[in-house]
Amino acid sequence: MVTIKKNRLGLMGGAAVAALAFAGTAMADIGDNESLVVNGEIEMVIETDPPEHLQGVFDRIYSGWVFRSDETQAMQADDFENPGMIFADQAREAFDTVMGSEGNSCATCHENPESLADVRSTYPVWDEEHGTVQTVELQVNECMTERMGAEPYGYDSQEMRNMSALISSVGRGRIINVAMDGPAQETWEQGREIYYTRYGLLELSCANCHEQNYGNNIRADHLSQGQINAFPAYRLRNAQLNSVHGRFRGCIRDTRAETFAVGSPEFVALELYVATRGNGLTVEGPSIRN
Repeated sequence: MVTIKKNRLGLMGGAAVAALAFAGTAMADIGDNESLVVNGEIEMVIETDPPEHLQGVFDRIYSGWVFRSDETQAMQADDFENPGMIFADQAREAFDTVMGSEGNSCATCHENPESLADVRSTYPVWDEEHGTVQTVELQVNECMTERMGAEPYGYDSQEMRNMSALISSVGRGRIINVAMDGPAQETWEQGREIYYTRYGLLELSCANCHEQNYGNNIRADHLSQGQINAFPAYRLRNAQLNSVHGRFRGCIRDTRAETFAVGSPEFVALELYVATRGNGLTVEGPSIRN
């Protein structure tokens, strides 16, 4: 297991760094947002009441789309303008391709991607058979290895991000409803602890940015609430699809800390927790972000 090294400067040092990082910021106007309707027909929930476990933390929860520029918002509203859809289309070919020793493809069991429309809105989810929380990526690899007899995709490989984009795309408009109780609760609690823990030389937690400073400018960009309902996201700054765990790695890297590995139990727990913070929003991926 990779261990994140925490700074030993103390909370006062971290608070001072955080104050400098957000100095001179300006709140984004998030009160009068237009609606997001993709292709003129898929209606998205971009703001709603917070889930019960966030009441008292937020008055409203917002999709990351709300914090983007008008040009970026417009790109996501039209699949012909959305570069992320190119990768979803590539995954459609893989979906019908026989792989492995069993002579099966994804379509052998699922017929077509649209049959998976309810997947993204409920994952991560407890897997009773394996006794663990499964992300979409872990489920894809379970199907490949156990049902197709194929080699698994790399957790953050291009092929996996493509498949995640496809599964998200067919579920757009579905309300996020990720379970946090029952056998998944222990993992959820672990994810919550990670979310509120300060890491790195900057001594910043996820909450310092996405809970206490959303809407503020940092590095000439607006901080969002860190919702993941729109992942995978095509980021304009690196011109590629970015996965949830890839984004987690980037955030922790920016605190100047060693990070967990993609697909690790720690990031699975964090994904479960963060996903439940968006309960009530809708699936948007593949989205466009700066």
